[in-house]
Amino acid sequence: MPGVPPTRFAYLGPEGTFAEMALRTLPAAARATLLPQSSVAAAIDSVRGGEADAAVVPLENSVEGSVPSTVDELATGDPLLITREILLPVSFALLVRPGTTGDSIGTVATHPHAEAQCRNWLRVHLPLAEVVLTTSTAAAAAGVASRQYDAAVAAPLAAERYRLAALSTGIADRPDAVTRFVLLSRPGPPPEPTGRDKTTLVAFISDDRTGALLEVLTEFAVRGISLTRIESRPTKDRMGRYCFTLDCEGHLFEARVGQALMALRRICADVRYLGSYPRADVVPAKDVPPTTTDAAFADAAAWLARLQEGRL
Repeated sequence: MPGVPPTRFAYLGPEGTFAEMALRTLPAAARATLLPQSSVAAAIDSVRGGEADAAVVPLENSVEGSVPSTVDELATGDPLLITREILLPVSFALLVRPGTTGDSIGTVATHPHAEAQCRNWLRVHLPLAEVVLTTSTAAAAAGVASRQYDAAVAAPLAAERYRLAALSTGIADRPDAVTRFVLLSRPGPPPEPTGRDKTTLVAFISDDRTGALLEVLTEFAVRGISLTRIESRPTKDRMGRYCFTLDCEGHLFEARVGQALMALRRICADVRYLGSYPRADVVPAKDVPPTTTDAAFADAAAWLARLQEGRL
């Protein structure tokens, strides 16, 4: 929460999820109360309702793309702000109760995103096992501990939490997968610009017309703002109605970003600002085109003011 360090963090639980691993990379988490939640929606609602100060939830994965439940929750309901992003390398293990052998595994439980990232490995090594989808990888591990399932594809951390053994490790089809988590807080002033920032928003198109998306994209292009992610999601009110979730380079306090958001406000049915925050990757910041620097915008505004005052 801007200005006040969070002391209660909600996250997608139960204990032993990748969300917990991401949360524990934050220094403040070591001194805070950690509150595992049963779903992304529950974690977000705990912040909206005041039971938690902030929440860590997954937003997208480098292999499977966005997490729809997170994207949809942020696009609707009471507004929340992203104040930080966390990039977590993801490594999966096949967890079993001690003494379980591979030929005795009849059921393997895991989260849908984890299943998609380990699908080929499971097909090759456990072709006869039934894959059961759960709300989180840690929930799958807890199910193994309670003898509901024979095995779980989960984070290695879950083995410690639920006293399981890792029958195999590093089982992902793509070993270099990364999941992007975001830290959510109730509305407040965004963090100060760092020079390497990202802004996230949701744009609701006014109506279904030719060129509507191009019109939105043009507002960024003419100001030299690079989009790092764009995704359409149904608004759920009727067929054919979509909103667009966007990540762009830059910060709300930069003139070019502020001007782009004002332009979207004019041409869109609605715009939901989801935050400006430091980038977590190590990609070098791009040079801002000289025509879209803060100084260029200030000079243009001063020139217009002189004209309006009759000073040529």
